[in-house]
Amino acid sequence: MEAGLLLQYLIIAVAVLVSAWVVLKKQFPGVVRKARGAIAVRLLRPGTEGWRQSLGRRIAPPATGSAGACGGCDSCGPTPPKAH
Repeated sequence: MEAGLLLQYLIIAVAVLVSAWVVLKKQFPGVVRKARGAIAVRLLRPGTEGWRQSLGRRIAPPATGSAGACGGCDSCGPTPPKAH
């Protein structure tokens, strides 16, 4: 396979993965949060290497102080008034 064609396929694959990730985050925030949490828990097990634990801390979803009734995106509350 020609090197230029391989590079083209790699760029297209990265673009498809990035776009799929954006769609998942926008359409299914709860699923993405659960998946990130599951991956982080596996990486943060006691006795694993330091680089895996630091990667797990970076992957872990941010903690929410008071999750809404559904535990989703925290955007169901009242919207603040517009400032003119």
